[in-house]
Amino acid sequence: MKHWTAIAAAGFIAAAALVPANAADISGAGATFPYPIYAKWADAYKKETGIGLNYQSIGSGGGIKQIQNKTVTFGASDAPLKGEDLEKYGLVQFPMVMGGIVPVVNLDGIKPGELTLDGTTLAKIFLGEIKKWNDPAIAKLNASAKLPDQAIAIVHRSDGSGTTFNFVYYLSEVSADFKSKVGVNTSVQWPAGIGAKGNEGVANNVANTKGAIGYVEYAYALQNKLTHTKMINKAGKAVEPTSTAFQAAAANADWKSQPGYGVILANQPGDQSWPMTAATWILMYKKPVDPVASASALKFFDWAYTKGDKMAEELHYVPMPEKVVKDVEAYWKAEVAASM
Repeated sequence: MKHWTAIAAAGFIAAAALVPANAADISGAGATFPYPIYAKWADAYKKETGIGLNYQSIGSGGGIKQIQNKTVTFGASDAPLKGEDLEKYGLVQFPMVMGGIVPVVNLDGIKPGELTLDGTTLAKIFLGEIKKWNDPAIAKLNASAKLPDQAIAIVHRSDGSGTTFNFVYYLSEVSADFKSKVGVNTSVQWPAGIGAKGNEGVANNVANTKGAIGYVEYAYALQNKLTHTKMINKAGKAVEPTSTAFQAAAANADWKSQPGYGVILANQPGDQSWPMTAATWILMYKKPVDPVASASALKFFDWAYTKGDKMAEELHYVPMPEKVVKDVEAYWKAEVAASM
């Protein structure tokens, strides 16, 4: 992706020039979904520039609260804010990277990708209606699997979570029953299961609980060596969570159709599409309290767009398309840089 300096506004350049070599770390907080890649980018960026990133992985709900309270330079959320909320708080919103949410299980004898679920069955599990792993609905999808006569232990998020938002958005798309009983939000009233904080908490609970099922961003499944399932997608195909499947889901996204690029990628058509693909967004003020800090943050995001693709792909995230990046850069110029 091309560097955006040529289009940066003079105000941004002036502010950026004021950032000394030993500038304070960039402060941000929010979504746990992108934390693995943000941490990897931050490490590489500090080695290159000497500037660190102090990112609190506290969940999308916490990130939104912190940016609204102006305690951080940027917030991060996997649940995009609506246009009226962006206007109300004077915020800009832009997508940073994409990834996939995957069901993960802890079942003896079942390896990653050996268990297949569809949306309806997954919804019934998280509604507490399917209670055992050898339930006929699961068995029908897994004729060759040796499913245990074991209780299903549901693990869900306890905090305000964009991962939850995208997960329940998908389940509500495929199950009218789930939509009416649980609905779509960053925090919902779960009918069953135990709560855990962050993608980290869900991953740890699933790893330590026999018979468990939870949902995490795919990088957490890989890093914790968890067993992911396959999913039956909208086209009726059984698919694995891969970068190709995430890209397929995002292929036809019209990013400019929603304020702040707030496009939901769940349940997209296509034979290869992963049904729980999601983007993650950055929230910043149009008129920041500290223009120098905001300039420093934008320099980091520009660097990530420019040099971070390979690192993202190594963790099975999907970089934003170059066209979207160019649009975002123009958006910075029009909405943020001119106020600096």
